[in-house]
Formats: sequence, structure tokens, C-alpha cells
Amino acid sequence: MISFSPLLRTAVAALVFFGLDRLSKIVIVERLDLASLHKIPAWPPYLNFVMAWNKGVNFGLLNGFDARWLLAAISIVASIALAFWVRNKSGWPLLLASGAIIGGALGNAYDRIVYGAVADYINVSCCAVDNPYSFNVADVWIFGGAMFLVLASGSTRHGKV
Repeated sequence: MISFSPLLRTAVAALVFFGLDRLSKIVIVERLDLASLHKIPAWPPYLNFVMAWNKGVNFGLLNGFDARWLLAAISIVASIALAFWVRNKSGWPLLLASGAIIGGALGNAYDRIVYGAVADYINVSCCAVDNPYSFNVADVWIFGGAMFLVLASGSTRHGKV
């Protein structure tokens, strides 16, 4: 049986997550022309596509500053650091979680480099609360990967993975 290194498995996972993020942005932002329409009802009032070009970080913080290159560089450096950390790890949960974080971070870095801002478009609202914020698939990968990484790290310390 062929055995692939943890770094290679993480890189493949990162490539898949990055590709899914790019595909979602190509379909929703470009093909459905959300960039021009600004809002497309998907499943109102719970799910709408609402275009938001985020030049800052979470929830538009630092949006008033042109930190495009700094934030792209931070994403790339963090991805390299995470890849360096995971290179000697074992267990698919750590590798998959790391790949999700790296793929998501590189997806947002790609947006910053190509568009000058991150393309956020998923808007979720509920229960008469109109959420003013949008996010994207890369953000889901980063958040989900980080949560999974924390859970997987805890379980490997106790010999469960």
C-alpha cells in the first residue's frame, strides 16, 4: 500500500478546499453576477447572497485601511507555518483540519491579491434578526478547520485518534 506523507495529504486537502472556495465564488459572484446585482434571494429570510467586498478582517474590522497586501501576506505566512507544523503529525483529522484552514486562508488571500478585497456573499439571518454581515466558503473552511483542529488536538493528546 502506498503511504503519503502528512504534508502531501494536507496539501491535497488544502487544494480541494481552495478549489471549492474558488468554484463557489466563480458561480455565485461571477456567473450569477452577484457583484453587480448585490443581492440574490436564495432561501429568504434565512439565506441570501449579499455582496460585500471586505478589505479588512472579520466583520469588516479595519475595512477603512488598505491592508490588502499585509493581510494577504499574513494569510500566506500563516498557511506556511501551519503546513510546517503539520508535516510530522499523524491522524487524518489533524491533516484534514489543517488543509481546510490552509485552503480557506489561501482562498481569501487570492481574493485580496486579484480583487483587492475578499468576496463575501453568504448572508444568514433568522428569527426577525436582519444580519448585516456576509461571509464566504473560505471563512467556513477556516472556522470549521480551526474548531476541528482544536477538537482533534485534544483527542490525540489522550490517545483517541
